[in-house]
Amino acid sequence: MSRTDADLLIIGGGCGGVAAALTALRLGLHVLLTEETDWLGGQLTAQAVPPDENAWIEGPHASPGYTDFRQRVRAYYRRNYPLTPQTAADPLLDPGRGIVSRLCHEPRVAAAVIEEMVAPWLASGRLRVLFEHRPVAVETAGDRIRSVTVRAVDGTEKELRAPIVVDATELGELLELAGVEHVIGAEGREDTGELHAPETADPMDQQAISWCFALEHRPGEDHTGDKPARYDHWRTHVDPFWPGPQLSWVDIEPIGLRVRTRPIFQLHPTPDVPFDLWRFRRVVAAENFRDGTIDSDVSLVNWPQIDYWEAPLLGVGAQQRERALAASRELSASFLYWMQTEAPREDGGHGYPGLRLRGDVTGTADGYAKAPYIREARRALTEFRVVEQHVGVQARGAGAGSELFTDSVGLGHYRIDLHPSTAGRTYVDIESYPFQIPLGALLPVRVDNLLPAGKNIGTTHITNGCYRLHPVEWAIGEAVGALAAFSLREARPPRAVRADRRLLEDYQRLLGDTLGISLRWPEEVRTHHWKPRPASQDAVVSAG
Repeated sequence: MSRTDADLLIIGGGCGGVAAALTALRLGLHVLLTEETDWLGGQLTAQAVPPDENAWIEGPHASPGYTDFRQRVRAYYRRNYPLTPQTAADPLLDPGRGIVSRLCHEPRVAAAVIEEMVAPWLASGRLRVLFEHRPVAVETAGDRIRSVTVRAVDGTEKELRAPIVVDATELGELLELAGVEHVIGAEGREDTGELHAPETADPMDQQAISWCFALEHRPGEDHTGDKPARYDHWRTHVDPFWPGPQLSWVDIEPIGLRVRTRPIFQLHPTPDVPFDLWRFRRVVAAENFRDGTIDSDVSLVNWPQIDYWEAPLLGVGAQQRERALAASRELSASFLYWMQTEAPREDGGHGYPGLRLRGDVTGTADGYAKAPYIREARRALTEFRVVEQHVGVQARGAGAGSELFTDSVGLGHYRIDLHPSTAGRTYVDIESYPFQIPLGALLPVRVDNLLPAGKNIGTTHITNGCYRLHPVEWAIGEAVGALAAFSLREARPPRAVRADRRLLEDYQRLLGDTLGISLRWPEEVRTHHWKPRPASQDAVVSAG
C-alpha cells in the first residue's frame, strides 16, 4: 500500500470539499483531494441537482467562491453554446429557465467549470486529486487522525496523511471510520427543545434520498425501456403519510401538506398549479438557443415521485445500505417507465414514450446520476450545535431575526426543508431566517485535527434542513479551508482559534479582508420575514 502526504487532506469532492480545497490552495497549502466518482462537485454534478439557492444569491453577501462558480457557468454557456443574442446578453443568463433556481444548468457544465477552477492548481502540483477512491479505514492516535486509507475501484489502496483532515464525504464517512462522536437521524425534543423535533430521538428517522436523472421529450418517438422488476410494487404500494402510490402525478405540497396534482406537462396553468414538473428543474430551455441547434428541452428529475424513504442508509450494515441504494435507483427507473407507458396525459391519453434519458448530461451510460442525492449525513458532535431556536422564524418570533454568532465564519439561507423520512414522517418545511455559520459547529468535541465540511457539521436533524444546500455547503467549505491554513500558519489546533479571542479575530479578518467572505447579513436581511405566497407556489422556495 502506497503512502501520500500533503498539508491538507480532503476526503470528498462535493461542494464543501471543492470549496475547502480552492480556499486552502489560495492561502498557500498543498492539498490532496479524493472523490468517489469521476466528477468533482457533488450535488452540482455527480448527484445531478440544479442549485437550490436563496433570494440574495446574486448580491454582495454570497460566498465569493460560489459567486465565481456561478459567473463561470454563465460564461461557459456564452463561450460554447449557440445562444440567442438576447439570451447571451442577459447578465442573469439562466440556461434552463427552471423554477427552482435563478441558474438551472446541466451537471456536465458544472463539472467542466469546476475542472477549470482547479486546473491551474493541478498544473502547479499544489493540488492532487484521486478520483474514484473511497475511504475504507482511518488510523487514529489519541485525539488525532494519523492517516486515512482509500481504496480505488481496482481494489488498490493508498494511505494518506496530513496534519489536518477534512471530512467532506456525503454521509460523514470519516466520523464513523475514526470513531468520532456523532449522531444519526432525529434528536428528540427533550434533547434539543426544538418545536418541530419528534418527542423522542429516532436514529432511523432519516430523510429520503433521490436517484436523479435527465430527460428530454421527443414526441412521436418511442424510447420506452424495460419494465423494472419491482415496478408493480411501486405502482400500487401506498404509504400511510402519502396520498397514493408514488407513481402518480398526485403528491403533497411541502408547505401546508395539501394534496395536489401536478403533471409533467401542463398546457394550461391554473392558480393551484401554476407550473408543471417539466419546468421545475429544467436545465436546458430550447428557447434560449438559436433555431436549428438545440430542439429539445432537458429536465432534471428530482421530484417527489423519486424520493426513496423505504429504508435508511445510516445505522445499518453495508449489505442493507447497498440494497437501499439499488431500490432507490429502481424507484427512479419505475417512475420513468410509468411516465412512458401509463401516466395520464392532459389530452386524455396515457404515457409519454418519447421521454428519453440523456446520459450525456449526467455523464453516465444509463442516463441516471453518478450518485444518489443525499440530504442527510452523520452529524458530528461539535463544540456548538445549531438548533431550531437559532434560526427558525416560529421558534424565535416574527421580526426577531436569526441568532447572532460572535464566531461567525460565513452566511447562508434556505427554508428548513426536510423531505419524507424512513421513519414514516411526511415533510417538515418551515420558515427560517437568513443565518450565520458558527465556527463552533465545525469543531468536533474531541478530535483535534478533523474538520467536517458538508452535511456532517454540528446541526440537528431539523436545522440540517436549511444548512444542507449547495451554496451553504460551499460556504462551509471555504471556512474550513481557511481555518486549516490559518491553524497551520499559527501552529495551533483549529479549536484553539475559537478559544482565543485574538486568534478568532485574526481568523475572521482573514475570512473578511483577504477572502472577501461576509460574516454578517445586513440587519434588514437577517430579520427578513418571508411572506407566504399562495399555496400553489410554495414549492418554488422549498424544493430541495
